[in-house]
Amino acid sequence: MHGNIFTGRLVFTRLFLFAAAFLLTAVGVAVIYSVGHPAPLEPQGASVVAESEQNRDTLSESSSEEPPTPAKQPNKFASLWKKQVLYVLIGLAGMLAVTLIGYQRLGPISYGLYAAVLVMLAVLLLDMVVDIPFVPYREGRARRWIEISFGSTTLLQIQPSEFCKIAYILALAYYLRYRKNYRRLLGLIGPFAITFLAMFLILLEPDLGTVILMMPILFAMLFAAGAKGWHLLLIIGLAVLTSPLLWMSMRDYQRMRISSLVLQNQKIRTMARHHPTLARILVGRPERLYNWKEGGGYQLLQAKQAIAAGGVTGYGFARGPYVQDDFFFLPDKHNDFIFAVVAHQFGLAGCAAVILLYGVIIAAGMEIAWRNTDPFGRLVAVGITTMFAVQVFFNIAMAVGLMPITGLTLPFISYGGSSLLTSFIGLGLLNSIGQDRPFSVARKPFEFLPEEP
Repeated sequence: MHGNIFTGRLVFTRLFLFAAAFLLTAVGVAVIYSVGHPAPLEPQGASVVAESEQNRDTLSESSSEEPPTPAKQPNKFASLWKKQVLYVLIGLAGMLAVTLIGYQRLGPISYGLYAAVLVMLAVLLLDMVVDIPFVPYREGRARRWIEISFGSTTLLQIQPSEFCKIAYILALAYYLRYRKNYRRLLGLIGPFAITFLAMFLILLEPDLGTVILMMPILFAMLFAAGAKGWHLLLIIGLAVLTSPLLWMSMRDYQRMRISSLVLQNQKIRTMARHHPTLARILVGRPERLYNWKEGGGYQLLQAKQAIAAGGVTGYGFARGPYVQDDFFFLPDKHNDFIFAVVAHQFGLAGCAAVILLYGVIIAAGMEIAWRNTDPFGRLVAVGITTMFAVQVFFNIAMAVGLMPITGLTLPFISYGGSSLLTSFIGLGLLNSIGQDRPFSVARKPFEFLPEEP
């Protein structure tokens, strides 16, 4: 345990890690502020108004029907930046607490932390049977939050699936740290059981994004722990073979999210409209295809258009049709689709800078994992780094139409207290692992002698 977050080993690696995370956090607060406080159109003169009208014409031509336009109302995003600043302060406190406690002390209690999160996930599902007052049901988002309110004022709101990421990584790392049985195929049952237990509870909320995130974390940690590559490939192959059964068990809206990747192609949409069997496979109910642009594909198409409109340099801070004009409506532009707003305001250059900062975080996490000789610390670092990498990849790919819309946030940038606190706790764990290098006279972790036939 260290009394100062900047003491210990790998000082420069950890400074780069902090700098990248804090810059991304500043970008997030600034973009959320701009969404709630767009620059006025009037001072820009007639050119901007004409450009806005031209963009409206282009949008109308690209869609068979005019997309829904939100009614004129006070900007509901105006105060979100203040809440995000508060979440940042709470996140910094969480990061500092984890650093001061030390990752090694969290190992022995990791199973307890994981069990506590599983209990919270079970409480969310219990609301399906018995109405629980502190579990709100939100149309389109189901049961994902535990909310403590006083009258009409929400005092505390947490999303257990976000904290499950950290608790799961700690518990899995503690399970794998000294074992060798996972180098046999049957030995993988334990790690997969730990994973599927949380995945099952989260899938029923439903929260598809977190479910998708957990499998890459599992495979990365197993691989880092020394599991045989062909075992993992065999499991992936079995998953691919059984995927049609999973697909047929999905709800219509879940299929729509995934099928939207191919429905972006007009030829495929036309083919599906003329072949009801293909339509039922893709979206369940064939009638969903006829209003796809205004329904399941609306967010996807608007996000892509916002990104494309930003060009190389963007419209500038707090500017651009998707920020200034109510006609151009992008749902969740402060949260899941905030990358589209970054691209809209700052263009390709701004996107490249954001991706570079994430690259610094991932590279620093890999360096910390590689340099640590403690099996538990190395596995936690691998898990946290994978968590950041997969979230960034999925969120950006989702915004540009290369991955299905899953609800994964963009770390340090997207609005949300639970997501931001989870990211800062992960940052604190990486910092704590980077500080320490336990003395050991044994072989390096996960180096195994040749196995006998």
